[in-house]
Amino acid sequence: MKNKIATAKLERQIIKSMKSFLEKEDFFEIFPPKIVRASGACENIDTLFEVGVEGNLHWFNPKNPHRVYLSQTAQLYLEAFTPYLEKIYSIGPSFRAEAGDDNRHLTEFTLLEIEFSGKFKKLLKYIEGTIYSAVKDILLLSEKERKAMNIEKKDIERLKKISIPFPAITYNEAVEILDIPFGDDISPEDEQKLTQEFDNQPLFITHFPNPLVDFGKEIEVEKFFNMMPDPEDKKKILSCDLILPFGGEAVGAAQRVHDPKELKWRLNNSKMFKRLQEKGGKLSDFNWYFQKMEEKSIPHSGCGFGVGRILEFIKGKDDIRKVITFPLNQASII
Repeated sequence: MKNKIATAKLERQIIKSMKSFLEKEDFFEIFPPKIVRASGACENIDTLFEVGVEGNLHWFNPKNPHRVYLSQTAQLYLEAFTPYLEKIYSIGPSFRAEAGDDNRHLTEFTLLEIEFSGKFKKLLKYIEGTIYSAVKDILLLSEKERKAMNIEKKDIERLKKISIPFPAITYNEAVEILDIPFGDDISPEDEQKLTQEFDNQPLFITHFPNPLVDFGKEIEVEKFFNMMPDPEDKKKILSCDLILPFGGEAVGAAQRVHDPKELKWRLNNSKMFKRLQEKGGKLSDFNWYFQKMEEKSIPHSGCGFGVGRILEFIKGKDDIRKVITFPLNQASII
């Protein structure tokens, strides 16, 4: 229990630091729903938890049947509010039907998400500022406070070496360094190789392949349908992952497409939508989102921070089950 208490204190500290930074930057917290239609999915439809009552998956609307799910992301809800509040964030659980019991994936984890009226370069600065603020706040704690959170001296010395700006490379540069084929996803092992190439600093990987471009081969690395193509090279998108030592990919981010017609085209032609149709999903699952975009939409960007993987980075652990208070996966539901 002593270790659990220490973990809970550190978890609270990191979330407190991240929220404090965003509040200082005038971000406004909102509280999106956690039972949603397919608009609450990330790119992997296959990991959605369906919601029903006594086996009835159409309980919510029996006269006009559609399925509902536990939310994986609040992104589209945040996007709908961005034209009016300009800078917004939310924090809460993300539910993923990840099978098995490994050191990287959970079926429920804390996700902090932001959206704001701005473009890609500013997005990188907000990500960098949020992570660096959490590191600085740990370094400002007293020795007694750090001990109460089980933060070891070796990790304090490692965190002292973290500096900004964080290094950044493109996806093309990453696969060249790793000597892997273009289009391959970057494995957790390769993520750590990359951070070691850059002195164990947090590392941005940017400009992933545009999932709506035909590259003449299957592209494993898959991104959400509404990421903005790079105006200088339409084969790439204005997206980034932040890779952390120990934690690996902890932030997924992009500038968003904000033109409603292009959004519909990109969704209709995405792998995500094809898989959704196989499950009985329809374009109407996204009607409310398109309606809001048609009412008012502005250039905007956003991201999601996986708190567990940030905690791995802070603690110097490569097992997400050891750094959060209540790790939940297929094998450990309590």
